[in-house]
Amino acid sequence: MTKQDRLYARRNFLKSGTAAALLPWLPGSLFAAGDDEFDYQLTASVSGIRLADEPFPETKTWSFNRQSPGPLLRLRRGETVRVAVKNELPQELTVHWHGLRITNAMDGVPILTQPPITPGDTFVYRYTPPDAGTFWYHSHVNTAEQVGRGLYGPIIVEEPEAPPVDRDLVWVLDDWKLDQRAQIVADFDNRRDLARAGRLGNTVTINGRIPQSLSVRAGERLRLRLINAANARIFALRFRGHRTLVIARDGQPVDPYEPGGPVVIGPAQRFDLIFDMTGEPGQRYSVIDVNYPQSPSRLTDIEYLQQARLPDKPAGDYPGLPRNNIPQPDLRDPLVQPIVLAGGDLGQLTHAQLGGQRLEMTRLYLLGKMWAINDIVNTGYSDTPLFAVERGKTVILEFRNHSAWPHPMHLHGHHFQVLEHSRDREVTGKWLDTVLLGPEESARVAFVADNPGDWLFHCHILGHARAGMMAVIRVS
Repeated sequence: MTKQDRLYARRNFLKSGTAAALLPWLPGSLFAAGDDEFDYQLTASVSGIRLADEPFPETKTWSFNRQSPGPLLRLRRGETVRVAVKNELPQELTVHWHGLRITNAMDGVPILTQPPITPGDTFVYRYTPPDAGTFWYHSHVNTAEQVGRGLYGPIIVEEPEAPPVDRDLVWVLDDWKLDQRAQIVADFDNRRDLARAGRLGNTVTINGRIPQSLSVRAGERLRLRLINAANARIFALRFRGHRTLVIARDGQPVDPYEPGGPVVIGPAQRFDLIFDMTGEPGQRYSVIDVNYPQSPSRLTDIEYLQQARLPDKPAGDYPGLPRNNIPQPDLRDPLVQPIVLAGGDLGQLTHAQLGGQRLEMTRLYLLGKMWAINDIVNTGYSDTPLFAVERGKTVILEFRNHSAWPHPMHLHGHHFQVLEHSRDREVTGKWLDTVLLGPEESARVAFVADNPGDWLFHCHILGHARAGMMAVIRVS
């Protein structure tokens, strides 16, 4: 990408309407670097962000370019991008480009795909995104802590033609576990969190801020990109008074549909929504999180400006987005691999393998390891694969969640097609990189193992991965 291309992309971004929604946390000087050796620079460092109103002080976070979420990366499908990542943290670092089907060497998993970036060093990632859509990036060393402290940011890979909307908005959802001084509670090895639903914060943010109202104009059509960057929180959003249309999930287009209930988005998942501002000037509607139905909470409000109504858009169904080129699974002779998820509090797992030894759960708990895939507890980014498959072979993963807690399971380097899900019928046929399984739920997904390398596969409730629920799939 030349400097002229970068300036062109930035002008298009400013014209798109997205900038108006993101400028509070995306300074213009950080859209792209001017150095010919790379297109973007991300510097990871300790910084202060205001998560709570005065008189509370700023919250000390770890962030990219002194902001959390980090800078939005706007990329083009099929064009190579170079991102220089500089580490000014007291810990090692890598960056994973979540959902992008890129080469294994650029996937950003320490030891497995690259040496960690040591404090003071810089690593330049070079990759070519094959898919248009909504993605994100985040650290992948000591992931539960580093993401929990704010090391992540959004990615948009542009479609060849932008959909006909008035504004294209990004909401990066997160929650933060803060103490009475509005500082991050550093108990990332809290055994109760690790063994149950994960680290749930007490302060919810959109784009790194306590949510304020979204100001809209009657008659507008919005595209809203939702990214769940939380360590463990599942959001179930109802947009009161508005018809919501899902047009993409996990970056992959879908046949547009209205969800039968709230938009349920697990950690690491993404939804692209289209909805029309059909209210009247001066009206106000709430966006409610009903994931805990006994205590629903208001996420934010949609507030209509006192301005003349824009011309109404056609009421017919949205035409949808062009599909990305993902190889179709051949279900005639697949490799079928059971994936049994077990462990945690209230579970039935009594023993599991750790480092080649079969240990009782009480012993595993003392070691801070209480989750297993196929009775194997992972201690780190091991290069010993759970299974291996020849390149080009279709794989079917048969998930069974035999635990009392949810698990959003993420596969690096690939997207998979959901063949069936025991509860969520709407997800059938969709292409995802992260599938959410509730307690005692099951699912079957299929993908073509067309991307060679050792690929991480883990629960994206990051405390669960930290406590053993991860594995490696080898494509050779």
